[in-house]
Amino acid sequence: MSEICPVCGLVKELCVCETIAKESQKILVYIERKKFNKNYTIVEGIDAKEIDLKDLAKRLKSELACGGTIKDGKIELQGEHKQRTKKILMNYGFAPSTIDIK
Repeated sequence: MSEICPVCGLVKELCVCETIAKESQKILVYIERKKFNKNYTIVEGIDAKEIDLKDLAKRLKSELACGGTIKDGKIELQGEHKQRTKKILMNYGFAPSTIDIK
């Protein structure tokens, strides 16, 4: 038998919890200068309990061809990738109205 999602009550294959969570996030994408005047693109506001940050960071780093990490619930990407990050997040199902670029 298939497992049942404890949140929505559907079978795991039909679970819609993550898609609902993607639409309710308030994401902020901005540039921050760090050591040696290097620019980092910071993605914050994603709830780690509802969405797998590790998997999302891995996908972003792969598509942007850059390094990065997760610190304090924020995804830090090396380089300036604000516009490209927004497009990638939209492709992964996040609503465009919930993504703010500063």
